[in-house]
Amino acid sequence: MSGKTAILMEDIKKIYHMGETQIFALRGISLNIQEGEMVAIMGSSGSGKSTLLNLIGCLDRPTEGTYYLDGENVSDLDKDQLAAIRNKRLGFVFQGFNLLGRVSVTANVQLPLVYAGTGKKEMEDRVKEALEWVGLSKYINHYPSQMSGGQQQRVAIARALVNNPALILADEPTGALDSRTSIEIISVIQRLNIEKGITVVMVTHEREIAHYCRRLINLKDGRVISDAPVLEHRDAAGDLAALPVEVEAVS
Repeated sequence: MSGKTAILMEDIKKIYHMGETQIFALRGISLNIQEGEMVAIMGSSGSGKSTLLNLIGCLDRPTEGTYYLDGENVSDLDKDQLAAIRNKRLGFVFQGFNLLGRVSVTANVQLPLVYAGTGKKEMEDRVKEALEWVGLSKYINHYPSQMSGGQQQRVAIARALVNNPALILADEPTGALDSRTSIEIISVIQRLNIEKGITVVMVTHEREIAHYCRRLINLKDGRVISDAPVLEHRDAAGDLAALPVEVEAVS
């Protein structure tokens, strides 16, 4: 970690209005996350974890409070300004992969670069590099429907990586995957964190997955109830190597 603050939130509140009813999703969240940290956010349904991730990812704005991203106050930026920050600084990985089924892996991964107006040669180079990072160099012309869930999530990670983001936000990235594939995906995310120094904030409901992070924040009823280092931190690559080798059935 660099010692530089990546995310600074001060007394963040988020209130949704449904008719005359007010729903308090976040009730005064204050966070300080340093560059290069890998942080898990946990909490039961309705605790506010997805709302918090949306605010960190500039997908929404707080009702009250201040949010600094890399030292810049982004609390009051308009939609276009927030969209520019998302495309330049952030990468997103979702439980449902969010891939376009009718286009190739290459076309899916290069989408952020298309929006950024990146030149063709640079786009090709960066897509190639991102796919190499997630171990999918041989799948550039495949379509999502031809791939397993784990492979599709790797495509999603490559797409999140292609713009060289400072921060990756992962919302239940292993929620739709089996145990072994989950560890494979977390192994990729850990490598990005350790080798590239990318800050990672991950929402998960699985405590086993949270233990691959270095820090765990627990939410309840829109408040932080605990924020502490993960004492039994686990290495996904090591855990994966310790699993029995899977042998494909011969038809």
